[in-house]
Amino acid sequence: MIIRIFQLILYCALFTLMVKYAVRGGAIDGLYFYPKTVQERAIEIGLTDRDTMNRKRKRFMTLFYVVMLVALVLIIAFWNHVRGFRTAYLQALLFLEVMNIYDGIVIDKLWVGYSKFWILPGCEDLPYIQTWGQVLKKRSILALIWVAGAAIVGLVVVMIGKL
Repeated sequence: MIIRIFQLILYCALFTLMVKYAVRGGAIDGLYFYPKTVQERAIEIGLTDRDTMNRKRKRFMTLFYVVMLVALVLIIAFWNHVRGFRTAYLQALLFLEVMNIYDGIVIDKLWVGYSKFWILPGCEDLPYIQTWGQVLKKRSILALIWVAGAAIVGLVVVMIGKL
């Protein structure tokens, strides 16, 4: 149990590092994380352009999903020595759901909600922090998506185990 908690903390720390990497040049680098109204204003006032924002989104999200998937598979298949689908699925689901909750509370509500880092010049009057209702809605949808995502991870772990 202690080792699993340690693994979950490491996985969430990796998640945080990935977000930090996304905004390494400033919050404008993560404009795709913001609501559409903020995105439109930032583009309108010349902080960036739509093509740049979309290119950064594609690059980051591709890297993010690859890194987080590889890390999860490495933890489950090699650190935890799991070979069966059921155990791999349940561990993947645990990690993905904890990451989901962590993202909603720690990243969205605490880091974005209380850090001046995320305030974009010229967009100060626009709401960019998610309400608890928005967080709950988004996290509920993602919770369902991660049910399928965990199955994919489980299959990958089983395939690795057969090598």
